Amino acid sequence: MIEIIKNTKIDFMGKRFIALGISALLSILGIVAAVQVARGTANLGIDFAGGTSVQIKFNTRLALHDVRKTLEDGGVREFDLQELPTENKVLIRVKKSEANIGDLSAKIVAVLSQKFSQSNVVVDSTTEIGPKVGSKLRKNSLNAILVATLGILIYVAFRFQFRFGIGATIATLHDVLAMLGIFYILGKEINLLLVTALLTIAGYSLTDTVVVFDRIRENLKTKFKKSTFEIVNESINEVLSRTIVTSLTVFITAAALFVFGGEVMHDFAFAIMLGIIIGTYSSIFVASPIVLMLGKDKSFNKK
Repeated sequence: MIEIIKNTKIDFMGKRFIALGISALLSILGIVAAVQVARGTANLGIDFAGGTSVQIKFNTRLALHDVRKTLEDGGVREFDLQELPTENKVLIRVKKSEANIGDLSAKIVAVLSQKFSQSNVVVDSTTEIGPKVGSKLRKNSLNAILVATLGILIYVAFRFQFRFGIGATIATLHDVLAMLGIFYILGKEINLLLVTALLTIAGYSLTDTVVVFDRIRENLKTKFKKSTFEIVNESINEVLSRTIVTSLTVFITAAALFVFGGEVMHDFAFAIMLGIIIGTYSSIFVASPIVLMLGKDKSFNKK
């Protein structure tokens, strides 16, 4: 692995209380956001809030941003677009605050036909997502995150020690809550795509945390004369270059998706970019300090 930074001696654990204070604020913000999502009062997507899905067919392929602008200019609000380029179709999903299916379909056809008169605009299908379905999806998404977190606890506890499992679990929950809280504050839509990003970042964060934990475990076995505080600090510094290279590589990939992936992928790519930063931070400043505090060697309290 390329060593961007060599022989660092940064006192990460000396700053653990400042970092944990910041993490506590992010986690509280995430808990507030989770409560609002559960209540259905956040900026929920159609998957969670319910709404109407209308599939429109054209005889020629149209640019997605042109369709979006046309609908916005025509007064259609709170909708998502998904392109089916091989079939010249566009899936338009509108939140439940809009009109009923019949009126909505007619309105969409009228708006698009006026702008794209040569494209033979036809309603291919319509589907309504009721509030009960949206509520069930919200519940299932939360359950998926909880099950994933429990799996992380069991896996890391089995591979390392129980205290490592607790550290990894809390760090993963921190990442999920922090991302959810930031999305809530920014007013971004919370939908199934975000849940996908959250689970993706949970896996990425766990991988990064395991690398740090593996080095801590190795050093605990060989450096008997040093305190746990010193060993944890040294271990983080030893894998710091690897962490930076890996995180930077994934971040650049996500940034390319954000820039070139189109409007539909913007929030997903943004969530991945944000999650990489938070996940890398939590491996160092959340998971590691918790392992340190739960260790049998209490000499770190003197640092």
